[in-house]
Amino acid sequence: MVPAAQMTSSTSSSNSPAAAKRPQAVQSTPSTPERSLNQRMDALARANEIRTARARLKRDLKAGRRSIDSLLLDPPEYLETAKVFDMLLAVPKYGRVKVNKMLLGCRISPSKTIGGLSERQRAELVLLLRR
Repeated sequence: MVPAAQMTSSTSSSNSPAAAKRPQAVQSTPSTPERSLNQRMDALARANEIRTARARLKRDLKAGRRSIDSLLLDPPEYLETAKVFDMLLAVPKYGRVKVNKMLLGCRISPSKTIGGLSERQRAELVLLLRR
């Protein structure tokens, strides 16, 4: 909702009385500065590196070359912002239903990131995975 101080009445050339009573918001400048082309390209390159590393990790998890419990205990930097749900789905024999039940049992939201897990959540999840 636009504050009343920023509203102005429309003096439209329309003959409609409703058009004359409609308030219009005053344009304001964005609060965040624009990024330069170099900054955008650097951010894009970093995002691509992270996506590539995560895809490689998911392939390794699926093939059994990496273990999810060690990754949860000591995650690499590029995994901090990955969703726990997505990483667990990459593990063989874990589908949506089993992963949802496991997360519910540990009181972890499916949208939680690996970096956002508390020590209790991390320990409970690793304990379940090691069974």
